[in-house]
Amino acid sequence: MLSPNLILLYVEDPEKSAAFYTRLLGREPVAAFPSYVAYTLENGLTFSLWSTSAANFVSSGSGHRMEIAFMVKDDAEVERLYAEWREAEIPIEQELMTAVFGGTFVALDPDGHRLRVCVPDK
Repeated sequence: MLSPNLILLYVEDPEKSAAFYTRLLGREPVAAFPSYVAYTLENGLTFSLWSTSAANFVSSGSGHRMEIAFMVKDDAEVERLYAEWREAEIPIEQELMTAVFGGTFVALDPDGHRLRVCVPDK
């Protein structure tokens, strides 16, 4: 059975996006090239950024129809991160709210990718 182990975001400015994610994730990349940056996370997932101007970049897709979610232990942690990210001037697309599954909000990275913070489904 296959298990996904890589999230790859297409970005316009890998250096700018890497600075954003280095601060957000609290870690340095394990690989950094002008058109590609990768982070290894504790859960074994690789999180990467790939430049849309790379010589071998091909994508006919458009839009941001996905989210990267950071599931945290409780609503208090959701609220703490909301305040921290607002203080860091990370754009907030969806303000702090209570959804059917609990507390949540959505922020945006430099390329407009949606970053949801939420609690696990109850």
